[in-house]
Amino acid sequence: MDTLSPDEIARYKRHILLPEVGGAGQQKLKHARVLVIGAGGLGAPILQYLAAAGVGTLGIADDDRVSLSNLQRQVIHDTGTIGELKSQSAADAIARLNPHVTTLRFEERFSPETAAMQLSGFHLLIDGSDNFDTRYAAADAAEAARIPLVTGAVGRFDGSLTVLKPYESGPDGALYPAYRDLFPEKPPEGLIPACAEAGVIGALTGVIGTLMAMEAIKLITGAGEPLIGRLMLYDSLAGRFDMVKYRRRKPKA
Repeated sequence: MDTLSPDEIARYKRHILLPEVGGAGQQKLKHARVLVIGAGGLGAPILQYLAAAGVGTLGIADDDRVSLSNLQRQVIHDTGTIGELKSQSAADAIARLNPHVTTLRFEERFSPETAAMQLSGFHLLIDGSDNFDTRYAAADAAEAARIPLVTGAVGRFDGSLTVLKPYESGPDGALYPAYRDLFPEKPPEGLIPACAEAGVIGALTGVIGTLMAMEAIKLITGAGEPLIGRLMLYDSLAGRFDMVKYRRRKPKA
């Protein structure tokens, strides 16, 4: 494994001082390859914090362009990038933040048809999308590829996140739960309005996206206990976090 350069040691000094990360953990971050679905509200802080943390290769899957209404929450973009592809705008911002990070851009939407191509060579998938079709596609693709998935979502003033590794067993020998153990079926079309219709408080995406980045760092370095089998819920108006445990569903007889 390549050693850290003097510049990298200086850049990541506050990480290296942590016994839970150290030089070995920082090298794991350097050699990690993480694909992030979406360079929007959740993807923005995810990409920024993983780039700042020194994740060596970041994939960005997004087919959308930056619009003025994005800037209230999608802080990786700015007024000067309106009209640009979000994947390009995000990659340029990452290059300014940390020249040690390589970015790979995918300008097509993540879907069952593109999943295998986009996921090839990545060690971890993070889903910051805003629709259930993509969330189910991400869960199925990550499980098939046997790589961890960090997935999150936001509403108007609330959000949630969890970590999925359904191809592994826990200490009790039972398989960890899959996405469909938590959400067995997609909600009916139109039941949950998109943020363009219902609105969303901008800072909320920063809270949930940063927590998702933290889970990714834990998975890569081995520090702490990832949110496997636990759904973290955040109510921004009440200022409250809650945790819901869930497990693998028993097959129907």
